[in-house]
Amino acid sequence: MVETLNELELTVSRRIAAPRKAVFEAWLSPQMMEKFMRPGGSGMTSKVTNDPVKGGRFSILMATADKEIPHSGTYLEIDPHSRLAFTWQSPHSLDDSVVTIDFTEIEAGVTEVTLHQVRFRSEDARNGHISGWTTILDCLEQAIG
Repeated sequence: MVETLNELELTVSRRIAAPRKAVFEAWLSPQMMEKFMRPGGSGMTSKVTNDPVKGGRFSILMATADKEIPHSGTYLEIDPHSRLAFTWQSPHSLDDSVVTIDFTEIEAGVTEVTLHQVRFRSEDARNGHISGWTTILDCLEQAIG
C-alpha cells in the first residue's frame, strides 16, 4: 500500500523523571513552553502566548539568529494530567495536522510522554518533525529537571 501525504504520521516518546502533573502543566504554561519549545536546541528561542482551554488558541514563535518560524493551533482536548490534543499549524505541516500527547505515570515521579502527530506536507517534513519533537522533549526534560 502506498502511503499518501494525509496518512503520514509520527510518534515519539520519552520517560521524564518528574511527576505527571508537573510534566502536563509545563505544556500549558507559556513560561515553561518558552524553555522547551526549541527544536533547534540552545541556539533557538521561543515566544509563547496561549489560552489553555478547550477551543483556546496558542502561538509559538520559534527564532534563531537568522529566521523566525511561526506555529499556532487550537486546543482540542485538555484532560488534566492525562492527555492534550491540539491542531498544529506550521510552515511544514498541513493545516489539519493534529498533535496528541499522552502522559502516563510509569512509577512515582516518572512520567512517560507519548506524542503523536498526523498529516504532513511530505516525508521530509515528517522526518524533520520527528527530529524537532525529539529535541523539544530533550529540552522539556532539562527544563523540568
